[in-house]
Amino acid sequence: MKSQPRTPDWILIVEDDETLYIPLRDRLKAEGYEVAIANHSEEVGEELEKHDISLILLDVMLPGKNGFDICRELRQQGHQLPILMLTARGETIDKVVGLKLGADDYVTKPFEMVELMARIETLLRRTRAPRALTEATYRFGNIRIDFRSAQAFCKEDPIALSALEFRLLKYFIENRGALLSRDTLLDNVWGYDAMPFTRTVDAHVASLRQKIEPNPGKPQFILTAHGLGYRFVG
Repeated sequence: MKSQPRTPDWILIVEDDETLYIPLRDRLKAEGYEVAIANHSEEVGEELEKHDISLILLDVMLPGKNGFDICRELRQQGHQLPILMLTARGETIDKVVGLKLGADDYVTKPFEMVELMARIETLLRRTRAPRALTEATYRFGNIRIDFRSAQAFCKEDPIALSALEFRLLKYFIENRGALLSRDTLLDNVWGYDAMPFTRTVDAHVASLRQKIEPNPGKPQFILTAHGLGYRFVG
């Protein structure tokens, strides 16, 4: 029996510059997405109610509330859908602010449309992935994790992980795609009674990378968000 085709994802573009949102809308539709447009901060809530939005493309500079304010309010209201911020600002501080407020990614204008489409698909793929570990195993790259036996394998060769390293990796997998601060990792992996030294987290992440990354010096699974924490994208 053939599987039913997946319902197209709805993308909400929050942007007031029609020279940007019109070609962006057309490209998204050509890629098979449904598209909604909000030209003002006050229209965001209306579009979220009208459509089952899967992802928001959120410009920083808007009339009324700016993108940072909108992002903060959406997270405070409990919206968990991915937010990809569009900004003409290239300063690192603006990117850091967006991530701290709950944005999942950012693209600096002007951007290549191909890159933006790839970022969108990556965020949506992470969203579709089940967060609960309902399966006995999980795979990424050449790594296979067996949760029942608490073992990890690389191309079927066992990886020598400590119990703490396994708990850390398991927590990363359970929260894949999310930005995890060192304090969050200390609380949830080490426990509240752990010595709260951030270097403890960094040291264990470095050790884990040595065991699961093809090139630990250029990690592709456990990424660093400088000054913020880590993000697992396996």
